[in-house]
Amino acid sequence: MANQIQEMTLEQVMGERFGRYSKYIIQERALPDVRDGLKPVQRRILFAMNQDGNTYDHGFRKSAKSVGNVMGNYHPHGDSSIYEAMVRLSQDWKLRAPLIEMHGNNGSMDGDPPAAMRYTEARLAKIAGEMLKDIDKDTVDMVLNFDDTAQEPTVLPAAFPNLLVNGATGISAGYATDIPPHNLREVINAILYLLKHPDADLAQLMKFVQGPDFPTGGIIQGVEGIQKAYETGRGKIVVRSRTHTEEIRGGKQQIVVTELPYEVNKADLVKKIDELRVAKKVDGIAEVRDESDRFGLSVVIELKKEANADGILTYLFKNTDLQISYNFNMVAIADMKPKQLGLKPMLEAYVAHRRNVITRRTEYDLKRAAARQHIVEGLIKMISILDQVIKTIRGSKDKGDAKHNLVAAYDFSEAQAEAIVSLQLYRLTNTDITALEAEAAQLAKAIAGYHQILNDPTVRDQVIEKELAAIAKTYGDDRKSSIQAEIEALEVDTTVTVADEQVMVLVSRDGYLKRSSLRSYQAVDAEDNGLKDNDFAIYKAEMGTLQHLYIFTNKGNVIYRPVHEITDTRWKDAGEHLSQTVGISTDEQVIAAFGFDDLSATGHFVLGSSDGYIKQTALADMQPQRNYKSRAMVGMKLKAKDAFVTNAYFVAAADKLTVFAATNHAYGLQFPLAEVSVIGARATGVKSVDLKDGDRVVSFILAADPEATEVAILTQRGAFKKMKLKEMGISTRARRGLMILRELKKNPHRIVAMTQVDANTTLQVLTDSDTVIPLDPNASPDGDRYSNGSFVIDVETQGTPVYVHPETVLDIPDAQ
Repeated sequence: MANQIQEMTLEQVMGERFGRYSKYIIQERALPDVRDGLKPVQRRILFAMNQDGNTYDHGFRKSAKSVGNVMGNYHPHGDSSIYEAMVRLSQDWKLRAPLIEMHGNNGSMDGDPPAAMRYTEARLAKIAGEMLKDIDKDTVDMVLNFDDTAQEPTVLPAAFPNLLVNGATGISAGYATDIPPHNLREVINAILYLLKHPDADLAQLMKFVQGPDFPTGGIIQGVEGIQKAYETGRGKIVVRSRTHTEEIRGGKQQIVVTELPYEVNKADLVKKIDELRVAKKVDGIAEVRDESDRFGLSVVIELKKEANADGILTYLFKNTDLQISYNFNMVAIADMKPKQLGLKPMLEAYVAHRRNVITRRTEYDLKRAAARQHIVEGLIKMISILDQVIKTIRGSKDKGDAKHNLVAAYDFSEAQAEAIVSLQLYRLTNTDITALEAEAAQLAKAIAGYHQILNDPTVRDQVIEKELAAIAKTYGDDRKSSIQAEIEALEVDTTVTVADEQVMVLVSRDGYLKRSSLRSYQAVDAEDNGLKDNDFAIYKAEMGTLQHLYIFTNKGNVIYRPVHEITDTRWKDAGEHLSQTVGISTDEQVIAAFGFDDLSATGHFVLGSSDGYIKQTALADMQPQRNYKSRAMVGMKLKAKDAFVTNAYFVAAADKLTVFAATNHAYGLQFPLAEVSVIGARATGVKSVDLKDGDRVVSFILAADPEATEVAILTQRGAFKKMKLKEMGISTRARRGLMILRELKKNPHRIVAMTQVDANTTLQVLTDSDTVIPLDPNASPDGDRYSNGSFVIDVETQGTPVYVHPETVLDIPDAQ
């Protein structure tokens, strides 16, 4: 005996075995055939039920019997997989034209499992009969089943284009398919057009097949995606639920969902919407109910009074399966290979299949008609010599001898002789020559028709057209899914997702940010705000959760936060540091913050830098970017490495405002804000002050009434003075300015801080020793431009002043 052991590497063995397995599951399990649109298990179910007489014109039979038949004769796999396939073929929310009728629980849109097969009953639907019509006329190839005891078809005759009508979904080795269901009437009309116009392009075919037609209805958006899918086999559309809004008692509204996207689980959807309501992800939903019954689908979303119905619906479209994306991946077995096909190749493959079926059916009918015609001719001839035939038969020894004698004596063929000797005696009494001649004429006409079909492709196509038109008339219905050309962009209104409530917001100089409920704020001393002793609240205000906050830092960065996105903490906690979400420097400090009701407000930010630049930028030019949560915007581009932004303001109009800037070397300059250009966010701006070498701008303020405005000045030596701006007069920008302290030859005063003050202002002075010293500006008299003020801080013991914080932030009046 020869040695049959082969030496192979593991890679060879695995590759060869998996290749064989992959080919099997691709061709024999998971992907549909392009001709009849069926996977093998589906084809076997339909064939077995048809063989068993379990058709629409007979009573229902236990599903278990059909499953057993399929498993025992054709499909050597588990009964559960056969029953699952059988159930799917009966589900009218999965298939546009269900091929099986089922009595009992066959599942639901809620994802409920069907009853066990011993409880349900099934039979073929009437339209399934069209799939199997003429299968007994040698129209398709038959092969032996798994144990060579019976024959099964490799494909069904498929009198209607099932692949497109019912669609398909499946996952195979290296392949997957997602073909959506379509409208039967539309697909047949496209085929009828293609039969007459073989060179038709996609645009012409899409006049008939507008797009998918899901059994669950819904609204399809995106004609471009449909066109791409029909051209290449791949494309993407959006499927949206069909909804309407109703007015109910108490001036409230409810959203009613009557159609869902294809293959969406209704129970999961209702649960998801209710979870959003409970988690307060969307504000305004009072209750979600599934009111579906035998009359149709109905999911009711009851809203609270004065809720934004359109906004809530948009949010639900974006965040739940009320709207889904459907991806075409039209893969089917064509010519024994998996292929990705567009609309026209699919229709062409079906037409080619039907032409083959009609040809084979006609050849079968022709063969049968010709055989019968031959017999009828023999019977007619027999009647003309009936007495001689009877005499010959009586004189014969047996049936075989009688046949031999008839052939020899009267020139009958073997088949004719067999038909004559097989006639029962009583038939001779009423064998009507007229009837036989009529049958002969009818057969001759039929045979001529068969020859015409076989010899003339136009006549053959007319047969296909006639049969398809009859099916469209019998089974066709109106489209369920409507189509919209464009995919609607979903912009969710913040008022829908956020409950509008008042909160306290705080931003500190060191970069801490928080919001707290009014209850938390009122429960503790307002000063117990969680900040360190050497940190200060740059912004503290009561705001609505639907408002917006802009935070400016000394490095020229702008951080945007919707109030509802600010971390909610107790008032006595420090809150979240900006560096946790936005990449800011360790030495970066907040200089100002502004709240807005909406981002369409008119007005400008005014920013100035220590190296003598100033600019105005419109709020419209500083809108938040998509990555605002993790990246700061540029508010002002700084030229010098050591430069920093000194101040930021927001003004509605610049008409009557003036700018007063003070420098470290004690120069002051006042000029109209109108001289400052309005430019983009990433620009540096124009010159504010013409600085001497080594000098820098310490601060600037905006004044509506220079005659009445007072500023406070603090020097590095601890000297403090108040001064009215009317001392300065108004000049133009980019000048050196006037001295606002008297210059000393020895240890001259250098300005550390300058800020606007009034009768209600108190100051907190921070020194380089981290000491905070309260200062009452009202305790000091006004000084003139030449005075150096009076000493209020002992720098030897308390430290050198580095920062002055006004206890109340003054609003800049709008220009009148």
